[in-house]
Order: sequence, then C-alpha cells, then structure tokens
Amino acid sequence: MEKRLGTLSIFIENENVSSKVNEILHEFRKIVISRMGTPYREKQVAVIVVILNGTTDEIGALSGKLGNIKGISVKSAISKIK
Repeated sequence: MEKRLGTLSIFIENENVSSKVNEILHEFRKIVISRMGTPYREKQVAVIVVILNGTTDEIGALSGKLGNIKGISVKSAISKIK
C-alpha cells in the first residue's frame, strides 16, 4: 500500500488523558514526521498538530485510536502527495 502525507489535529479538552495521547503517538512513531503542541489556557484546551507519512490504514488506525479517548477531538487530512 502506498504511503501518503497527512496531518492530524488533536484537541485535548481533558488534560488527564495527555499521557494516553503520548502513548499512542509513541506507538505510531514510525509514521510521525513532526509534532507541535500548544496549550491554550484561555480556552482550557491543548492542541497538537502532527504531520505523518504513512498508509491510509496506518493514519486511520492512529486517528481511530485517538478518537476513542474521551475528552479528545481528532481531525485528519490525507493529501494526494505520495
């Protein structure tokens, strides 16, 4: 299966789940190119943006695992770039 360039936007509304998010990102570290996280204290949310290079199945699996965590919103985008 072909690899694609993709992104994940992760919104953490419950800081108690941050360690679980980091655990899952570490599990998928082979497809992670870059990651940036910023706390937005005014809104009591943390935002993490991750750039990925993986198959659509890998990116979907990562997005799905993160999306199953209560207190988190995840949005993914996959480019046509191979």
